[in-house]
Amino acid sequence: MSQADLLDQDPVFQLKGSMLAITVLELAHNDLERLDRQLADKVAQAPNFFQNIPLVLALDKLPEGEGELDLAKLMELCRSHGLRTLAIRASREDDIAAADALDIPVLPPSGAREKLVEPVESRKKEEKPAEPQYKPTKIITSAVRGGQQIYAQGGDLVVMAPVSAGAELLADGNIHVYGPLRGRALAGVKGDAKARIFCQQMGAEMLSVAGQYKTAEELRRDPLWGQSVQVSLSGDVLNITRL
Repeated sequence: MSQADLLDQDPVFQLKGSMLAITVLELAHNDLERLDRQLADKVAQAPNFFQNIPLVLALDKLPEGEGELDLAKLMELCRSHGLRTLAIRASREDDIAAADALDIPVLPPSGAREKLVEPVESRKKEEKPAEPQYKPTKIITSAVRGGQQIYAQGGDLVVMAPVSAGAELLADGNIHVYGPLRGRALAGVKGDAKARIFCQQMGAEMLSVAGQYKTAEELRRDPLWGQSVQVSLSGDVLNITRL
């Protein structure tokens, strides 16, 4: 059975999972209007959790000085949110008398330490997305000829030889070419704007980082054409700087 912890900054109540694996609604105040609002919020967050939950109403932790509690109204409020009262836990004589009048079993006050837990739906919402899995750097030691395509999925690509015109290099991460780059190089192909391209001799047909690109027509006009460069992305602009 799933249970919930409904404690907030200044709570009216807490939902706790007891040693008997039953849902306990432990009141810290008897403000039923506020309780109604809080339960409505929790139902909106985790509607499946609140469908016909058997419930023990714990009234034994109400602070001294709290006024009389309308038990019948409290049970009706809980029922309206899908919580079905099986019994109450109480120590005040008025609460016990009200339970007897409604023919509701009364459990003795609890001294056990209970574990605060959350609805399954709430836990799912708070789970962080899985971190991307990066694969080891892909290293190519032979020349990449025209018509060849090399893709480093989930990591960087290192080419230790020339890349001919008509060849294509792709990587989810960075691309390093330790030789002339005359083909096309596309880094960060899955959208990594922090990816970069490094090459010893820029003579590329196209350079691209995270979908932003420059073709040979633009690259030939760059003063660093034919030199050692790095290519990075700033906003939607490719920057070509000297290595």
